[in-house]
Amino acid sequence: MRGLPPAAWAYVCGVVAVAAGLIATSSFAELDWTKLVVLALLFLVCDSAPARLNVERARVSLSFAASLASVVLLGPPGAALLGICAVVTGQRFFAPVKRIFNGAQLALSGFIAGTVFDLLGGREFKPEQARWVEDVTGPFLGALVTFVVVNLTLMAGVLLLSRQATPRELLHESGQLAFGCLGYGMVGLLIAGLWPRVGPFAAVLVLLPLFIARWALEQAHAQQQAHAATLAALCQAVETKDFYTRGHSERVSRGSVMIAQEIGMRADRVEAIRYAGMLHDVGKLGVPTKVLQKNGPMTEEEFAAIQLHPMRGLEIVREIGFLDEALAGIMHHHEKMNGRGYPMGLAGDEIPEFARVISVADAFDSMTSTRSYRPARSIEEAVRELRRGMGDHFDPAMVEAFLCALERDGWEPPDPVVLPDDDVVETTQQDHDDPSAPLKVAGDEVRR
Repeated sequence: MRGLPPAAWAYVCGVVAVAAGLIATSSFAELDWTKLVVLALLFLVCDSAPARLNVERARVSLSFAASLASVVLLGPPGAALLGICAVVTGQRFFAPVKRIFNGAQLALSGFIAGTVFDLLGGREFKPEQARWVEDVTGPFLGALVTFVVVNLTLMAGVLLLSRQATPRELLHESGQLAFGCLGYGMVGLLIAGLWPRVGPFAAVLVLLPLFIARWALEQAHAQQQAHAATLAALCQAVETKDFYTRGHSERVSRGSVMIAQEIGMRADRVEAIRYAGMLHDVGKLGVPTKVLQKNGPMTEEEFAAIQLHPMRGLEIVREIGFLDEALAGIMHHHEKMNGRGYPMGLAGDEIPEFARVISVADAFDSMTSTRSYRPARSIEEAVRELRRGMGDHFDPAMVEAFLCALERDGWEPPDPVVLPDDDVVETTQQDHDDPSAPLKVAGDEVRR
């Protein structure tokens, strides 16, 4: 929260002021303080161990269960008071300003959700009634959705104003976050339903399922990290074959994601194309280094080896189950719209969508990166080349999507390559990814 822009500071102060005003003007005459203390202890225990999701920077606090239970058991004022507990959260790495903001926005979320619960008739039913849980489920779901929407909206506001995230990034991440919040929030109904029968012990009973759920999410996160490490190792192995391509896979992955998000791909497909971009050249592991680094015209056999590298890539990674649709992108990213690409000569819509996306990102990064035979081309030159190849080499829709994303998000070209002083690096005089410098084959003019 350090270095917040003035607008973000004003927003934070406004949220805190509104929350403080609500609490100051609320009546606590009928509040059950025993329930509040027990739920506050549950809140603090759960909030000290948030669950990590497979979304960068995103965590979901188990304390959502306590917060939603308070909506039912304590009403709007009590739910607001419970939210203030976030100020003394067990997550000690939070700065004081962030703790205060979290407490304020949770207080507002709880108060508004409690009000919705009352408006939907949830308070009309008594816990002693046999069908109480069934009767309050509808109002509770309304309160739960309200709590999550208000919570995520308030958080999105400060992230946008502080320029820590873009609207597109927030939209991409909100699905998993909302799912996690809704899941933990539903446990609040379980706490409220058990309370009339077992009293404060209800808070203890839910700790085990809550932490089992947290453990499951941690395992999923660890698996995701293992996937990322596997992909990084494969990319590094590919890039050791040519010093000039260091970082190329990561940048192609980033460019592919820009296009995928621009054309509105689902979040799961965006993640798959991120993998495909990272591994699009993994088949180079099956191409002799002397062919990749050859600085003169290639023989027909050497050119055939280059053409086969997408198929080699498929052979290498086809058993990695989580790649799924990414495999088609790896296999066909050198196909061309005019049917003169490789390895299968597909044309137009025959080329898988992933491959058409990666083809654009791959070519653009190659052109804007330094190579042994030329300096990096400017972004303007690369854009002109992409436009020149629309319809013939590249899918026009993918080029236009990339250019729109490029204009909005920009592109940071890699720094010029500095060769190590203590090593002899073989370098090539051509690049099969660069549409402006096609491969030379002995006995032929060029192979485009």
